[in-house]
Amino acid sequence: MLDRLDRGAISDRLRSGRVSRPYAQELPGAPRREPRPAAVLVPMFRHLVAWHLLFIRRTEYPGDHHSGQVAFPGGRREPGDADAAATALREAREEIGLDPSRVVVLGELRPLHTVSDYLVTPVVGEIQWPLALRPDPNEVVRVFGIPLAWLGDAANRRVVTWPAPGHPEARAVIFYDEFDQELLWGVSARITVDFLAVLAASDPPENG
Repeated sequence: MLDRLDRGAISDRLRSGRVSRPYAQELPGAPRREPRPAAVLVPMFRHLVAWHLLFIRRTEYPGDHHSGQVAFPGGRREPGDADAAATALREAREEIGLDPSRVVVLGELRPLHTVSDYLVTPVVGEIQWPLALRPDPNEVVRVFGIPLAWLGDAANRRVVTWPAPGHPEARAVIFYDEFDQELLWGVSARITVDFLAVLAASDPPENG
């Protein structure tokens, strides 16, 4: 079903799929502090008729617990960014060399308040494929795609209490099975599941 959706249908579902809650929270309970605005690009592309999502694996740095993770290109909003789409497109250009003119923005998902106190707005965009990209080795070690149909199969993911039950930051975290030796989990997995719920015309789950 997912691969039968065209650009117009996806855009329509994003427009009508915004739920009444203004944003979702990764960590249950009252927010600890005002979150900093950020955005990620959720790039879609067609390959062999099937939709795929484009991901990156971040460069590893000692002491940075987000480094080495699978993610969408993105980052914090800067003063010159007009909106979330501008942030997402700028970050994608800086991280993987994606020309903003090659992206058709289809819409946005509800923002997610992360445990690291960012309010992340996912911006969905279609890109042509194949496309020559230039990852910045200081930020990205790999760019790859995962079929949307595989991501949409609930048998390929599970929800785990992370980092451990009773921990002050314990929360329900989505972990996908490995795909092409890459592990999608955490915020990027949550955004993926939220997107799939919108495409299925259902409310995004509170805990994955």
